[in-house]
Amino acid sequence: MTTTKLTWLRKNLFSTWYNSLLTFVCLILICWVTWSASTWIITQAQWQVISANLHLFLVGRFPQSLYWRIWIVLEIIVTFSSLTWGITTNKQNLKWQIFGLLVVNSGILLLAFSLNSTSQLWLISTTFLIIAGFSLGRKFSQILLPWLSLFWLGSFPIILWLIGGGFGLKPLSTNLWNGLLLTLLMAVISIVLSFPFGVLLALGRTSNLPVVRWFSILYIEIIRGVPLIGILFLAQVMLPLFLPTNLRLDRLLRGIAGLVLFSAAYMAENVRGGLQSIPRGQIEAAKALGLNTPFVIILVILPQALRAVIPAIVGQFIGLFKDTSLLSLVGLVELTGIARSILAQQQFIGRYAEVYIFIGLIYWIFCYSIALASRRLEKQL
Repeated sequence: MTTTKLTWLRKNLFSTWYNSLLTFVCLILICWVTWSASTWIITQAQWQVISANLHLFLVGRFPQSLYWRIWIVLEIIVTFSSLTWGITTNKQNLKWQIFGLLVVNSGILLLAFSLNSTSQLWLISTTFLIIAGFSLGRKFSQILLPWLSLFWLGSFPIILWLIGGGFGLKPLSTNLWNGLLLTLLMAVISIVLSFPFGVLLALGRTSNLPVVRWFSILYIEIIRGVPLIGILFLAQVMLPLFLPTNLRLDRLLRGIAGLVLFSAAYMAENVRGGLQSIPRGQIEAAKALGLNTPFVIILVILPQALRAVIPAIVGQFIGLFKDTSLLSLVGLVELTGIARSILAQQQFIGRYAEVYIFIGLIYWIFCYSIALASRRLEKQL
């Protein structure tokens, strides 16, 4: 093993004198950057801005007396996520999965030490739910797998009910939905709505009906030629002009409309690439078996087309998640918008690096998790 590593180093990093020189220069540069960054993180950075405003980063101005709703939402998401994790776990990588489970639980328990007693109890219960969900998913994977998508779909209205209130709970204005909470809600809702809309546009662009095809082409090309910030401003300003005077859409709904309209156009082009990869013979064979056009599309074309463009679709989802940061420019106080409010506090003026490094870390964690999930889905399909 050691000989193999030495051979690889000699072949790739020290094959010639200039490769050796370049390797040493890069090592010195990496060590200098690492040392400088570590020194700043440990001795100069003021991380109090994060600890003092952690609740603002996560839930913004959500009333503290109603935090129990957010904790229940977190428990629901954690339970179904760990259940999904257990169901989709590969037996060959079980040791790594258990190691990852221990790392996640250890991180949650370490976080609990810096919180109050109520939050500590909620986080401890979260660790138990992670373990229980993973174990149940592993043990009853064949039974639970057909119901998994229904579990997630059923949990979504419950989550919205807990956050927004109504039907027995105190209603809460969307102006109090801020921070990471708003970012995740906007991203998830926009992704869920833009996907079917994009598929319909892709099918419309390949349709034999001239009206449907040209409408889809015009929509896709016009939207793709306009920047997202322009679409968001149009959704906030122009959309109410097309509605009845007695109907006033919430700013949050207008923001979702802008994201969905923009993302659907790019999603349509990704799906169209998958549709074009399907051989014509499969369509003719399906019709020869007696399937009509809707069943040919649903049962034969779309499953293969979507499987072929999973990386492009996931890339679109990741881009949409990061694009939610532009909502702060149209008055929605999501994660980036709440950071501007925190930096306006007198005692934390000028702490841009700490705040935006923390925000960047949050975005990276979620985007990398989406990428990992997509790779696992791609392997299974």
